[in-house]
Amino acid sequence: MTELFLNRAAGVLHDGGQRVFDAQARSWRRVPQSAVGGAAISVDDAVRWLQRESGRPVRAPVAVIGGRDATEAQMARAEAIGAGLAGLGLALLCGGLTGVMTAAAKGVVEAGGVAIGILPDADWRDANPYVTYALASGVGLARNAIIAEAGFCIVAVGGSFGTLSEMAYGRQFGRTVIALPDAPDVEGVLRVDTPEAALAQIARLVLNLDGGEKPWR
Repeated sequence: MTELFLNRAAGVLHDGGQRVFDAQARSWRRVPQSAVGGAAISVDDAVRWLQRESGRPVRAPVAVIGGRDATEAQMARAEAIGAGLAGLGLALLCGGLTGVMTAAAKGVVEAGGVAIGILPDADWRDANPYVTYALASGVGLARNAIIAEAGFCIVAVGGSFGTLSEMAYGRQFGRTVIALPDAPDVEGVLRVDTPEAALAQIARLVLNLDGGEKPWR
């Protein structure tokens, strides 16, 4: 279990090992003289502070990918992930169309967040009604690579060949790819069983608690 403390007056997030979180570099540095005071805080609340109060939020959206012909269970998982992202203060990136994309956008927008859709065709009006900002790429399936590159990390919910390509691009681009049940099998992805588990992993990535994220991300 990660032990975190937030000194709101000083704007300092630190851990039990006297490491301070550098929001600009997105890294942890041992600074004993700064790692003092504050109250214990959960990982989720630390992400909310980072996104809403620190002045240095992660601005890259989290990509949620999946099939257009999704099952009810997949739609429910995608909607829960969208709502959870909004609750953490994170934006959503998706393909902007139907199925998992609609459910994830619905979840985030109804929870007060932002949904960005990158459409394969040239007409922004093709976007599902929950997309906040529709980017009509006009590049067809090449937009899958854009989604994989632009996402802070990628969450796959079900899906088939299109989702598989986005997951593979994500791994090639060095992104963390989180796969829920029924998502294609790609080497190196992090498989989880529930939306809650996916959101917990995203929160750890945002704070770089495991030290694997590139500072510029």
